[in-house]
This record gives sequence, structure tokens and C-alpha cells, in this order.
Amino acid sequence: MALKPLSPQSFVATCTRLAVFLAGATLLVACASDRVVDHLPTAVGGLPEGTPARPETPGEYPAVNNASPPREAAVLTSEEQKKLEDELVAARARTAGATAKPAGSARNP
Repeated sequence: MALKPLSPQSFVATCTRLAVFLAGATLLVACASDRVVDHLPTAVGGLPEGTPARPETPGEYPAVNNASPPREAAVLTSEEQKKLEDELVAARARTAGATAKPAGSARNP
């Protein structure tokens, strides 16, 4: 079984594909390696001077899938909710009255 010779265009296309593949593999390996950037000089994208050292052990991930503990406070009754809403409306009215500024132009606030 003899291999047929490649045309110049096919040879260039094959070399280009091989170069792109090797460049991609090199970038993938470089990105996957850990702490490479720690050893690069600042001029080529390394960490700046005075950056604290990395901890030897990585930090713990937050427990986001754990169920939260049951609440200690009970749900408000409709009377308590109405009272709280009235207090909030009154506080908003007091705050709005205290911070209201007279209307002025942009040049003379």
C-alpha cells in the first residue's frame, strides 16, 4: 500500500491544522497547570510585587446545598402585618418630609 504524494496546497493545509492543534494543546496544558503565574515576572503577566502568597490548602467551599435550619420566629398574623406596614408607611413619610429639598435648577441646587 503506497501513499500518494500530497499536493502543495494539501501539505500547507495539513501543516496549518497540525500547528493549530499543537498551539491549542500547548495553551490547554498551560492553562490547566496550577500556580504557573506565580513564577512569571510582572512584565509578562505575572503577579505584581507585594502580592501575598497563596495558602497551602485551598479554602472550603460554602455549603450551598445544605438545608437551612427552621426559623425560630412564627409567621406574622394579618393584624401584626397591618401594624408593621402602617409603621413603615409612617417612617417613610417622616423620612421623605425630612429629606425633601426645594426644587432648584441644575445650576442652583
